Amino acid sequence: MIDQKLFRDKPEIVRNMLKNRNVEIDISKLLEIDQERRAIITELESFKMERNKISSKISEKKKVNEDISDILIKMKEISTQIDKLTTQKNQIQEKYKDQLESVPNLIHDSVPIGKDENSNIEIEKWGKKKKLENTLDHIDLSIKNNLVDIERAGKISGSRFYFLKNQLVKLNYALISFALEFMNKKGYVMIQPPYLMNRKSMSGAVILSDFEEVIYKIEDQDLYLISTSEHPLAAMHANEIFSTDELPLKYVSISPCFRKEAGSHGRDTKGIFRVHQFEKVEVFSITKPDESGDEHEKILSDVKEFYKELEIPYRIMLLSSGDMGKVAAKTYDIESWLPGQDNYREIVSCSNCTDYQARRLGIKFRNKPHEESLLVHTLNSTVTATERTLIAIIENYQNENGTITIPKVLQPYMNNKKEITP
Repeated sequence: MIDQKLFRDKPEIVRNMLKNRNVEIDISKLLEIDQERRAIITELESFKMERNKISSKISEKKKVNEDISDILIKMKEISTQIDKLTTQKNQIQEKYKDQLESVPNLIHDSVPIGKDENSNIEIEKWGKKKKLENTLDHIDLSIKNNLVDIERAGKISGSRFYFLKNQLVKLNYALISFALEFMNKKGYVMIQPPYLMNRKSMSGAVILSDFEEVIYKIEDQDLYLISTSEHPLAAMHANEIFSTDELPLKYVSISPCFRKEAGSHGRDTKGIFRVHQFEKVEVFSITKPDESGDEHEKILSDVKEFYKELEIPYRIMLLSSGDMGKVAAKTYDIESWLPGQDNYREIVSCSNCTDYQARRLGIKFRNKPHEESLLVHTLNSTVTATERTLIAIIENYQNENGTITIPKVLQPYMNNKKEITP
């Protein structure tokens, strides 16, 4: 969440940010709630001080055996007021917290202002597009090579589920193994997180009011299935204080991801591009504020190199204010070329969340022992959401006869097999 002092002292900055993100939140109402909340807290503290004074008087009078009946009546009245104000405080605190936590992150100065993806800026393009006389999409290629069964998955799980089969299973695990090893060599510590998170931890990593339509909740339990390992990695160090020599912390994680994909009906309903369950290798970094900009570019560079190793053509887009996630201050997307769609599609999201998650989770650092602790910055990026990368491999490595060449860097993970055939 953003700094409370900012919307109190400079609400116009917050209003401008909301406008640029196309988000409707009544900041005036939030300020009113804050004023009411602080007034209740002030009154409550005043009654508590009075109670302490009366308590002292009672002790003094008891020592000299003086009558305290009148004072006890007064104490009861004050205690009643304290109980009443405490209830009011708790209620308004919860209301205030919910509304404050719904306010998105501030936007980095380098982010283009615009309503949607049409205002995104292309930063870089790499790779040569493969030209075939008869280009197939990943669905036809998967069927031809007996790699996917969506019909039977639908029978047992519903839409947007799938069975991976035969060599595609091996290719999936080859991709995961290569991604983990590649990023580990870059200095990222390997992590496998829990696949379930409680509400408190999840709400520290995301704006839960927005995210609840996306994630799966376990009925009658305080647990959610994770939609990305970014979230447990962000919460892993909640309420911890680091020294500067411990930063940056750099993780690479593998996990399944579960998403409802609510609101995306009619888009990518066929195949395995937009599904309810997939594997993802994710990197996550915790760093000092003055280093997060450079760290963002370093992460992007590492992920770019990964796709160059796979020899998958891509372009890099700097997302506009209206197309960016609410937790991020700045986001790059890497979009891979998909010949079967004759289009570039998102395959990587790489974001600098600045101190937004850190403030919610209480993650801090100190420059020197005993100095005031400061908020860290957190950053994250997809390395591979494997099903999407598999699509990119299948379509970019297809051959005229319908077979699929295995990328050279993945062949050692597949017993040096060079081609997928029916």
